[in-house]
Amino acid sequence: MHLPTPLIHGKLIKRYKRFLADIELDDGEVVTAHCANPGGMIGLKEPGIDVWLSTSDNPKRKLKYSWEICQIGDAWIGINTAHPNAIVEEAILAGKITELTGYQDLKREVKYGKNSRIDILLSDPKKGLCYVEVKNVHLKRDEDVPGLAEFPDAVTARGAKHLDEMADMVADGHRAVMFYLIQRTDCGQFALSTDIDPHYGERFKAARSNGVEAIAYDCSIDTSAVTVRNPLPIVGL
Repeated sequence: MHLPTPLIHGKLIKRYKRFLADIELDDGEVVTAHCANPGGMIGLKEPGIDVWLSTSDNPKRKLKYSWEICQIGDAWIGINTAHPNAIVEEAILAGKITELTGYQDLKREVKYGKNSRIDILLSDPKKGLCYVEVKNVHLKRDEDVPGLAEFPDAVTARGAKHLDEMADMVADGHRAVMFYLIQRTDCGQFALSTDIDPHYGERFKAARSNGVEAIAYDCSIDTSAVTVRNPLPIVGL
């Protein structure tokens, strides 16, 4: 998925109130940017990290700038959680996700379950329906296993609810797949952060035992685009 260009470079001053970030641009101007990420952003909100912003000319927007990506060392990280569904959709349509090929139709944001919307619904006259729930991943703590991407980075009651609803779809005779999109360039495997949200870990285990599938892919990231790259092993299941 191509990012708005050109992105503007700056240094993070602080991220606050979940959706706001103050950033000093290269010319010294300090701006407030929209941070489209409700998570904990562990390790990604330290003052002084390199960040890149997109701009909008929409007069109805309160904030002109949006925080898109950051760089820590050699690693590039996508922090905008509004993008993963489009990134995964693009990869599926391009045939990059081998586990999700062979479906005739793809739809986004389809109502299902208990007042929820599935991120991507695949359908085919022969293969039936496949419900795909996309989760954005950018947590990497390197505490015990270097290069380990983890989800979630904060307690997510909504995420646990989605796992239960995905299991219900399998019970109804459909296919259901959890897609963990790792918006980082420095990870080699994926696991659940059950210490952060034990309940999510419990519901994930229950969903897996009821037939819900799980796959993880990392991304190629630079200042022009974020695209799906390689499948990563899921450990600790």
